[in-house]
Amino acid sequence: MTRFEKLDTVVLNRDLPEHGLREGDLGAIVEVYEPDTFEVEFVSASGRTEALVTLKKEDLRAVADGDLLTVRRMDRSA
Repeated sequence: MTRFEKLDTVVLNRDLPEHGLREGDLGAIVEVYEPDTFEVEFVSASGRTEALVTLKKEDLRAVADGDLLTVRRMDRSA
């Protein structure tokens, strides 16, 4: 069982169109709440915060060795 901690890099498991986020986007845990709830920051490639979202453990997964990083434009229409 994966235990997430503050400052871990995580992968989003589902689309969050209301925040312009897509499944597979990378975020960083900035706060851990109990039980199994996390504040996750998603940033642009330049380092600007694009979304700060409270998520459940099932919304996240650990980064895997087989993951490939990509760059996409942020969907701001949501």
